[in-house]
Amino acid sequence: MPHPSITLIAGPTASGKSRLALETAQATGAVILNADSQQLYADLDILSARPSGVDEAAAEHRLYGVADAADAWSVGRWTRAVLTELAALETAGRPALLVGGTGLYFLSLTRGLADIPHVLPQVRDRAQARYDSEGEAAFRLHLAEIDPASEAAIAPGDRQRLVRALSVHEQTGRTLGAFKADTRPLIAPGRWSGLVVEPPRDRLYAACDRRVDVMIQTGALDEVRALAARRLDPALPAMKAVGVRELSAHLAGEMTLDDAVAAMKQATRNYAKRQLTWFRNQTADWPRHSGFV
Repeated sequence: MPHPSITLIAGPTASGKSRLALETAQATGAVILNADSQQLYADLDILSARPSGVDEAAAEHRLYGVADAADAWSVGRWTRAVLTELAALETAGRPALLVGGTGLYFLSLTRGLADIPHVLPQVRDRAQARYDSEGEAAFRLHLAEIDPASEAAIAPGDRQRLVRALSVHEQTGRTLGAFKADTRPLIAPGRWSGLVVEPPRDRLYAACDRRVDVMIQTGALDEVRALAARRLDPALPAMKAVGVRELSAHLAGEMTLDDAVAAMKQATRNYAKRQLTWFRNQTADWPRHSGFV
């Protein structure tokens, strides 16, 4: 049985990729699979600009709003979930459209995800204690002796990645680079095609501003108020969504609504810019679409 088509539609926030995916799904009968880390969360319906009920009625959508904000999804967890969906669609002979703005999700499928073992807490704690007692310079010298490639690639001040590199080696006897060298694409090159939705920057930024206005008009404040009431760990992925910090500051009386909205628009434009840069660097050979904004 031939493989059904798998199309990857990537792009920055507010670029129009969801509209393109919906029109394509309606024309082809494809199932739309979420490839956006924020649209996984049920608590971020508005702030993540998740497809509307009307859109979901027009074409089948999967992996949207499937996680609670208290539940942190990693790239690996998403990858396992989407591979399960792709296997089911292959069995059914249905095409798939993977749509989103999370570049690492696409990278995990097309280039592979390093299968690095979970580091035991006691191993990580020893590495952290060493970093704290020796300081970064001495820690780097030690790491460079056992994993020079990782040491050279990690930016100054990045304690977390330095500690992880040493922890992985101490637990496994292998370097991070050795694990990454073993990676293979999770979907074979002949099974998928990719497309990046990349509008001109001025149009994209204007669309970002309009999207924030719509979010405010349709209940973003209530969504953030409900999240704040749960007193969740601010380090959780859902709590880092654009708009949560800004609107939380307004609700706490730390800034006016106008200032919070302005800050949210700036943060959204900055996020879109980072996504544009990432996709230009990592998917330079994918075709481009100018979007609908």
